[in-house]
Amino acid sequence: MTSSDTDPVTETADGSLEQVISSATLLFVDDESNILSSLRRLFRPLGYKILLAPGGEEGLEIMRNSAVDLVISDMRMPEMDGATFLARVAEQWPTTMRILLTGYADMESTIAAINAGKIYKYISKPWDENEIKISVRRALEQRFLEQERQRLLALTKRQNRELQAFNANLEETVRQRTQELRKTMELLEQAHRSLKDNYVGSIKVLSNIIELRESGSTGHARRVAELARDLAVKMDLDSETVQQVLFAALLHNIGKVGLPDRLINKPFHELLAEERDQVMKHPAIGEGLLMGLDNLQLAAKLIRNQHEQFNGCGYPDGLAREAIPLGARIIALANDYDELLHGMLLRKQQSQSEAQSYLLKHRGKRYDPELVDIFLDMVGAAKARPTKERVHLVKSNGLTAGMMLARDLVVHDRALLLSKGHLLDEGLIQRIHELERSLDEDLDIYVIVPGG
Repeated sequence: MTSSDTDPVTETADGSLEQVISSATLLFVDDESNILSSLRRLFRPLGYKILLAPGGEEGLEIMRNSAVDLVISDMRMPEMDGATFLARVAEQWPTTMRILLTGYADMESTIAAINAGKIYKYISKPWDENEIKISVRRALEQRFLEQERQRLLALTKRQNRELQAFNANLEETVRQRTQELRKTMELLEQAHRSLKDNYVGSIKVLSNIIELRESGSTGHARRVAELARDLAVKMDLDSETVQQVLFAALLHNIGKVGLPDRLINKPFHELLAEERDQVMKHPAIGEGLLMGLDNLQLAAKLIRNQHEQFNGCGYPDGLAREAIPLGARIIALANDYDELLHGMLLRKQQSQSEAQSYLLKHRGKRYDPELVDIFLDMVGAAKARPTKERVHLVKSNGLTAGMMLARDLVVHDRALLLSKGHLLDEGLIQRIHELERSLDEDLDIYVIVPGG
């Protein structure tokens, strides 16, 4: 059995990332027994399974017979040096993470190891214990998150097959969710092209999946994110904070994934006392779900504070005024405005003027009064601003690369395929053709033609 024969994340998909990481198998390769002993003493208390090899050939033999998640190899070893060993590992077990131990005099060899062995990181000897432990943990996190991505792809494909077995009464729901899952797969496939695209694309996919639980909410998270982003820019927030506001808005309902269906779409003011207690936990749960992602900690905090009110009557912490993070105040305003327009906050769908009147009524109570004024100016200006762009309704055979979607591309009024503003290329157009053939129907596609 080799490293590629088992998948720790798949086997523990219902457990936490922390549990998966702590159960990982590490292989240390060094011709010096004292180095191997030091590494074993350092990592064994952390729960890892530790394997030792005195040289490259012995290390390869261990990997042929054991599932190894991460290997740490010394650079200078007789018979087979670390660069050669890690290159062999990269060729035969490409998903195993690779770290090189090297001395300061080995920089030329280290560069060769980086090129040939595609190592995750090199660590100079003598190492700092805290640094090497952190490096190992981050390498394992990267490995297991990639495996989880692959698991989700496989799960998506399996669910697509299972959906086909639903009875005729569920056929429409099956079709809608199948399209959403296909969109998820498409985004996941595109995500690997660059680290940043992967990060942002994954958040958008997760946001779309969250919305599948809420009826009538197609595109809600995206609309809230766009409003919140534009308002954050208006408030002159730095680009990193603007991006965190955008991420938090996309994921603002992530804490609701565990709520019963009967509570998901019920207006807050209609909830019974015990139901409110249950719903009011979702911001804290949402924060908790993101605690393992270092780059989303600010977004997690904004998700926790999104239902705080300017007068201190919100939840979960009862914060008031400037004690509420500005990003959370922005998301609260954008979220409620969109929910008012689409009948999600109140039972009745509100017009733009009615929604704006609602915000003014609660100015200084639920909402930051300064933000309300700036927000209303912003949405009013957007409505009044004339556009020079011409929107065209076309069929897929009329699409050309460079066109931009003028409206969300949605199947059967439910499953969001592509968001407004998405730039089309030849590959994406071809996939739209293939989707239409599989559905045996033509899609109405609204686009902005370059120079049109």
